[in-house]
Amino acid sequence: MLNIKVKTFSELTTKELYDLLQLRSEVFVVEQDCVYQDIDGKDQKALHVLGFKDEVLVGYTRIFKPGDYFELASIGRVVVKENERKHKYGYDIMDASIKTIKDVFNTTDIKISAQCYLKRFYNNLQFFEVGEQYLEDGIPHIAMIYEDK
Repeated sequence: MLNIKVKTFSELTTKELYDLLQLRSEVFVVEQDCVYQDIDGKDQKALHVLGFKDEVLVGYTRIFKPGDYFELASIGRVVVKENERKHKYGYDIMDASIKTIKDVFNTTDIKISAQCYLKRFYNNLQFFEVGEQYLEDGIPHIAMIYEDK
C-alpha cells in the first residue's frame, strides 16, 4: 500500500516537485518515446496526488476541479514507476484521486483522457468510454467518464 499525500502546487516541496516532474518525464517522454510539453502551466491549478513507497515517489496523478481542465472534475498525468507496476499501485493512486475529488470537490462527475491501451484498467475503476478515439501527442486516447458505484 502506498503512502498517499495530496498537496496544492504551493504546498509541494522542491524535492517533491522535482521528483514528480522526473517521474512524468521518465514515463511519458522517455518510456513512451513521446516528445510533448509536459510542463503545461496547469500544475499550479491542480491538486497533486503523490504515492510514496519507502519515501520514494512511485505513483502520481494531478486532479482538477470542475471547469479547470474539463467541464467535469478530472484526473490526469496518471503514472506509476515502471518497476513498481507489478504491485498494482495504479489502483491505489487512482482510488485516492477519486476519493479526493469526492471529498474536496464534492462531486463524482469525473472525466479523463485515457490512453487506449489502458481502457481495461480504467474500466476496472468504473470509468467508461465516451465518444471516438483520438490522437493526443501521437498516442491513441479516448475520453472516459466515471460511473459511481
